[in-house]
Amino acid sequence: GVVPTGHALPYVALLRKEPYLLAARNNDHSYPEVISMEIWDAYYADGTPAGCDLVRGEPIPEGLYHLVSDILVRHRDGDYLLMQRDPRKPNYGGCFEATAGGSALKGEDADTCAKRELREETGIAEGELTPISRYVHRDTIYIQYLCITGQDKASVTLQEGETVAYRWLTESEFVAFVNSEEMIPRQRERYRAYYRQMGYLTSTVE
Repeated sequence: GVVPTGHALPYVALLRKEPYLLAARNNDHSYPEVISMEIWDAYYADGTPAGCDLVRGEPIPEGLYHLVSDILVRHRDGDYLLMQRDPRKPNYGGCFEATAGGSALKGEDADTCAKRELREETGIAEGELTPISRYVHRDTIYIQYLCITGQDKASVTLQEGETVAYRWLTESEFVAFVNSEEMIPRQRERYRAYYRQMGYLTSTVE
């Protein structure tokens, strides 16, 4: 699952927008098929670059990590945005989640990834993004962001294969959501410091 940066491989990267497209090359230098592959930069646990690439779907060697940006969206009027995951997704399909986000593609830093994922998954392109915490779990470094936006609430868009619906919750409704079984536990854990600071957590989930 590791590709040293700059190392020659029997694949040639096509200069297209993400995800990376690689063409499998035969010995006669022909390209019979195009394979869609997502390439990530590898990092050490402290966030320093490891100088090699990772391929989505392939095992990540021990001691290496990939970067993920999470974005919690709050409107200037105090409401929070929830996005409903596509029911076809293998993990928590059909559930509402309080964050947008995903893996940083090769060459992206956490801020660039956060802006792209937010735009792709919600259509939100206006707002102030502030990193608020960092969370490391298994082979992933999560950077949590808070986005305060004034963008029209009705302008939220859905991403094919990722989301199927959205809703805005008032702050009190969001607090109830955070403390309910509806919330994906790992998302609560990653934003625990923020929720605690805001006084959102009850004793049952603390």
